[in-house]
Amino acid sequence: MLINIVDVEATCWDGAPPDGQVNEIIEIGICVLDAESGAIGPAHSLMVRPVLSEVSPFCVELTGIGAGEAASGGGFAEACARLTDEFDAANRLWLSWGDYDRKQFMRDCENKRVTYPFGPDHINGKALHARLTQPRSKQMGMARALEAYGMQLEGRHHRGGDDARNIARIVAQLLADHGPAILSERSKVAG
Repeated sequence: MLINIVDVEATCWDGAPPDGQVNEIIEIGICVLDAESGAIGPAHSLMVRPVLSEVSPFCVELTGIGAGEAASGGGFAEACARLTDEFDAANRLWLSWGDYDRKQFMRDCENKRVTYPFGPDHINGKALHARLTQPRSKQMGMARALEAYGMQLEGRHHRGGDDARNIARIVAQLLADHGPAILSERSKVAG
């Protein structure tokens, strides 16, 4: 079974967004994990041109994505079409670290009147990791989960492609430790 591991970066500010601006996806990181073999495919980064907000200096500092790089991306609808065409997003189970990515996709699809590219099956990897490894403590971030497994962060934190690959490494370890039955922990999402 193949799983799409997804991480998004969105416009952000140090505090509330300026009047008239909203968080919107500027990068979609994705890689494919083979749940049976644990093989992780290459990380892909789909840049998305913002149309409802600007990339703030805070966002540049956090993600390394400058206004020019974001502006050179394709439209959100084009990125969603690529997810469907190249990654079979409508039919394949997908996982993100937490629920932010799923909710941000839903907001952007609604704001931009674009069909939600994913099917109804989503796994919150952060919640799954917590349930399997630390049931009595709080969920931990991706970087801390890597450390808990003795893994180094590869690439730049808060870059979609790098984070997707790092999340895939954690999930591959969870699968090796606990078996593929853990993938039954899906949330059903209205598409």
